[in-house]
Amino acid sequence: MRARLPVSLLAVLLAAQAWTAPTVVSAVNMPAWIEHGGQRGPLIPGTALQSGDVITTGAGARVLLTLPEGSQVKLGEQAVFRADNLGTSDGRQSPFQATLEVIKGAFRFTTALLAKPRQREVDVRIATVTAGIRGTDLWGKSDDEKDLVCLLEGRISVSHEGENGFHTLDEPLDFYVAPKGKPALPKAKVDAAKVVNEWAPQTEPQAGVARSDGRWRLIVAVVANQDEALRWYDGLREAGYAARIRPLSGGKYRVGLERLASEADARALGEKLKAELATPLVQVGPMGG
Repeated sequence: MRARLPVSLLAVLLAAQAWTAPTVVSAVNMPAWIEHGGQRGPLIPGTALQSGDVITTGAGARVLLTLPEGSQVKLGEQAVFRADNLGTSDGRQSPFQATLEVIKGAFRFTTALLAKPRQREVDVRIATVTAGIRGTDLWGKSDDEKDLVCLLEGRISVSHEGENGFHTLDEPLDFYVAPKGKPALPKAKVDAAKVVNEWAPQTEPQAGVARSDGRWRLIVAVVANQDEALRWYDGLREAGYAARIRPLSGGKYRVGLERLASEADARALGEKLKAELATPLVQVGPMGG
């Protein structure tokens, strides 16, 4: 007969399961890499992000992270992002706490409507500018010329490294800029058309996206021996593409990528790899098929 847990202990365990969750990589436009525990490899949709992990994106890349309390972080191409501290609370009974660093590139932090009432204490550092977030929608970027934060909805406090005090952005399209090596400028307004047409697309997923719930597969090579398969596999992964290798009958091997969001995304990624890395095939189909 199995021993039963005391009701009080069972309640604690169930509560812990119900109110904690990891930050998850929900979507990736490759190439992208993750550094974890001193190891570097391609970023795979569905990966649970941990404190200290560093994400780097390549040309044309995008990454979507889903936080446990319902917010999302979107990263653009040529970005470097570090999760200095990541909590696991879903924000219902206790605040979700995180410290995120955008070392380089564009990002967007958004909170879903149903998740807005949840508690969060998030600090996002964009190179020399830090934004304190309690539930909002903002866009930011660090490049060679400046560090920038723009409020799209809600309210945030911002501060600049080496300067005293902070500034409050509390109206849509308020933005705060710190030119490299110079004092930050007073907050100002940006034109909505610039946000919609120029800034926002820099962090939105593109054709060829892989998702944690993706069901399509792309085959880029079918080869006759293991060594050749491993050359394709290693080359793709080093280039930031989460390749998989599968044995086939007759001593052959298949190299491909999985979890593509749709047939169109699989074909778009296949054409990209064929053009950039000279992969021999573009064959797509549903996973398991």
